[in-house]
Formats: sequence, structure tokens, C-alpha cells
Amino acid sequence: METYHFETALTAEGWKSDVLVRIEGHRIVEVVPEMALPVGATRLPRIAIPGIANVHSHAFQRAMAGLVERRGPEEDSFWTWRDVMYRFLAALSPDDVEAIAGWLYVEMLEAGFTSVGEFHYVHHAPDGSPYADIGEMAGRIVRAAHATGIGLTLLPTFYAHGGCGGAAPKPAQRRFVSNLDGFVRLAESARRHLDQLAEGQGAIGIAPHSIRAVTPDELAALLSAFPQGPVHMHAAEQVAEVEECLAWSGQRPIAWLLDNAGLDARWCLIHATHMTAEETAALARSGAVAGLCPITEANLGDGVFEAPAFLDAGGRIAVGSDSNVRISLGEELRMLEYGQRLRDRKRNRVGPPGSSIGRTLFDATAAGGARALGRGTGAIAVGMDADIVVLDGEHPVLAGRRGDAVIDALVFAGGDGLVSDVIAGGRHMVKEGRHVQRDALRGRFINVVTRLASEV
Repeated sequence: METYHFETALTAEGWKSDVLVRIEGHRIVEVVPEMALPVGATRLPRIAIPGIANVHSHAFQRAMAGLVERRGPEEDSFWTWRDVMYRFLAALSPDDVEAIAGWLYVEMLEAGFTSVGEFHYVHHAPDGSPYADIGEMAGRIVRAAHATGIGLTLLPTFYAHGGCGGAAPKPAQRRFVSNLDGFVRLAESARRHLDQLAEGQGAIGIAPHSIRAVTPDELAALLSAFPQGPVHMHAAEQVAEVEECLAWSGQRPIAWLLDNAGLDARWCLIHATHMTAEETAALARSGAVAGLCPITEANLGDGVFEAPAFLDAGGRIAVGSDSNVRISLGEELRMLEYGQRLRDRKRNRVGPPGSSIGRTLFDATAAGGARALGRGTGAIAVGMDADIVVLDGEHPVLAGRRGDAVIDALVFAGGDGLVSDVIAGGRHMVKEGRHVQRDALRGRFINVVTRLASEV
């Protein structure tokens, strides 16, 4: 049992002062506001807020950050970026993936993300052959989560084709490709690896990669074989993807999924950038979460998600860092709102009149992220996972801020350095702004990316 005492905390009942939070294992068992500091409690005279889920990560891509920002001879796009990514991943070993993911998860925790949905699709050896343990690469992701203490929802990815309608995969995709039987074995191996995580810190779902990579029959078989747990899928990220789906099926990707996949609360559609008004309203009604990755979507030139209409229709959102070019909770939410402002040429686009924009986005992504990852997180309340982020109230950006103004400052004025402490799954993993394993994991990462930068 651990007991913490915070000067201020954003609890499930709103902002409270002098808040005692008692933790047993990975759960919060008591939250008491307006309480004097008890004997034996750890006093953190700062601002506690719920930890947030990062619902979409391709961990290995963190090692590429900054290496694909040189203009090519033709128009650069997501598709030209993808070609570089394929060359990069061909050089990765299991040790490399573990080292990259370990440092990435340190950065996520230091930024205020206390859990991650790892959309994991690099399964096989560089020549496409399975490792002796078909879930070797998944195991390396789990080891990175274990080393850092981040909550992990592992999403092994089913990838069988190179285009809509069952097109053959490309040679560069051979490290991804599985058939249904192989994928079931891979998921079973991933489950065994997850057993090494502390109680409550590991979960598994599935990730049919996209309509391009999975046929209708394969999607139906996957949903039948895995009737429980989160289901994540890329959808409608790029205009070219929408056009390809239209040519194949006569429907846009979101409309096709709504009609054929039985979207409900276990689903998280990643990006969902290009939707009609009808698709936007229908996706909101389905209960599925839209997993938005604003920094990556800006970096890749994807487009801007229609957030006001989706939220007004009752839609649920979450955020993820996707390509991991930049790890920042505040910047993901800021980019989400700023995209709306740039498109509409107006300010303060989400939330009802008079509401705090930062708090609206924070609350929506906290709830949506918990749903998307199948975790009891996103609130400081009895029975929830003990995922708590502590902000440095003495940071200049937060000076004089109270209540929702703290969240607005975090989102719209903050940079690095606002997070002082992080409790993830009941474990105090970040202290005074530094992860407890930072130095060791940083060194491994630097060695790997130095080598890769010279090879790719």
C-alpha cells in the first residue's frame, strides 16, 4: 500500500485541494480531499492529474525521427515516406526494437502518457521468415514495457495484402505478413510474453492493419477468433486510400466498415481523417473511438480530422503518437485544436460555449483512451488504475494558474518540463522529471540509432 498527498488534484469529482490518494497494487483504493497530511504519506506539493493513454504507437519509428525531412525530386507524401520507412525497418534486429521501444516509453512516461497501445506489425526476420518464437518481436515490446513500467495494450497486427481486394503484398512488407493460422499462433505467443508484466499492466487486442491489408473474409475470421478485447485499425488516413477503397468496393473506408465490420465500443479507428458528414455522424453513433495522431498527421500531410462535428455528435476521441516523431501530450492536443482553427479560420473550436478548450480535449481523450485500450485509467477515482501525472506547479508556465487554467496552460503554453512525477500502475516511475531507468535506456537507444543512421 502506498499513500500520496497532493496539494491539488483533478479528481473524478473535479478539482480538489489537499487530496490523499491511497494505492494498493495497481489500483486506487481511496481518494479523500481536504485532508491533512497523514503520517507516512508521500507529500507531493504539486498538481495531480490523471495519466493519459497513448492509443497508437509504432515504436520502431522513433529511431527514424528527423531522418526523412529532406525534399525529394518528386512531390513528397505519405507514400514516399513509407518507402523510406520500409528500408529502415529492414535493418532492425529484435535487440534494436527492444532498445528503441524502451527509450520511447521513457519519453512517453516523462511526457504524461501512462499507457500505450502498441500497433505492432514488425513480426518476422528481415527475409520474412518467422523467428523460432513467432512472437519474438512482440516479446521485445513487452520487455521494454516491463523495464519502463508503462501500461501496455499490445496490438499484434494482421497484415496479409498490399492493396484492397487481396492484392499481393510487396517484398518490402515481408516482415509484416501473416496468414490466419500464423497470426493466431503469434497472438498466443504475445499473450504468454505479457505474463511477465505486473498485474494490471498488460492487455492484448488485435489490429487488422487496414482495408488495404485485410480481405473481408479475413476480417470476419479475425473478429470471430478474437471475440473480446480492443480492435484497432487504420482507416481513411489518406485521400489515395479513400479512392482505392471506392474503386474496389464502391464505398469509402469508414462507410464500408460501418456496413460490414460491426463497429462498436471495442473498436478504435486510427486517423479517420477523411469522412463525409454522414460518416462522421454514423461513426459517432457506433461507439467506436477515433484514435487521432495530430502531430504525425501534420508531419505526413494527412489532413485534419473534423473534431467539432464528431464531438458534437457524441463521438469519442483519443490521441496517439503514431510515428513518434515527437512525444508530447500537450502538443498532440494543441495540434488537434490548432488544425481546426487553421481549417476554419476561427478560434476555440471544440467544446460548448464558455468551456475550457484544454479541459474539453483532456477529458475527452482521457475517457476515449481508456476505452480504446481496454483499461481502467483516465481518472483519479476509487477502483481505477493508479495512473497519475504530477505537474510542477512552480513551473513558470503554470504560475498563478488554478483549476482548468492549468490544463489550458499545459495544452497551449507548455513544452517539455511541466511533468515532475508519474505514477504508472501504482509504481513511481518518474521522479523530479526523470524516469528512474532513464540513463541506462537512453544509452542503449543512442547506440542503436547511431548505427542505424549510418546504415540506412
